[in-house]
Amino acid sequence: MAAEETKNLIMTVAAEMFCELGYERVSIRNISEKAGVSHSLIRHHFGSKEKIWYCISDHLHAYMQKYILHLLDELPENTPANVKLYRFSVEMLAHIIVIRQPIQLIADAMRQENEFFDYFIDSHGEIESVVNKLVDAYNVSHSETPLNMVELKWQMMMYAHGAACMLPMLKATWAEETQDLDACLVKHWSMFENQVACRFDIAAADRLTPSKLEDLVHKVECGWKETPL
Repeated sequence: MAAEETKNLIMTVAAEMFCELGYERVSIRNISEKAGVSHSLIRHHFGSKEKIWYCISDHLHAYMQKYILHLLDELPENTPANVKLYRFSVEMLAHIIVIRQPIQLIADAMRQENEFFDYFIDSHGEIESVVNKLVDAYNVSHSETPLNMVELKWQMMMYAHGAACMLPMLKATWAEETQDLDACLVKHWSMFENQVACRFDIAAADRLTPSKLEDLVHKVECGWKETPL
């Protein structure tokens, strides 16, 4: 197996285990056994479990940056700022709900050392810069109701975390209406979509009404895998 393929395999297995078990409960030996590669080979490529985590997170950051830019580039240039923010918010939430591992990784990081937490709340990175420019454009044209992006981001994280980590309760919420998980996820997403649509005064014609959330997830290639984890 080529060196790059080996590194990708190790990161994929480690990411799955970090999400499923939590960082603290996973050892390099655990990763070695599940990946089918030697303990020493993992040490050779990464040095430590912490460095594996940072490598995974670096790829996640790069992917999310590319995905966000793709979402914004897909919208016509003359799209009003309120519609851009609406589309960005609801489509990003759809992505995070469908591809759950990133929010699971982030949630686990919140329980770890402060350096892990700080890594995910960097407010000066390129992603934040791109989004803040969009928020500034919105606030210029809606000075009477300025947007606090931190609050919107917090709402998005709460909805994403609920879908990723409380699936039994989510399914129980709509058990009398449907037993289909995809349908439940759409209903969960729709609660957020309705709040955002009202917040940004989105016309009915501009609102999204997917039958399943996968329809809102864009295919964006990245250096590691087609999706981040």
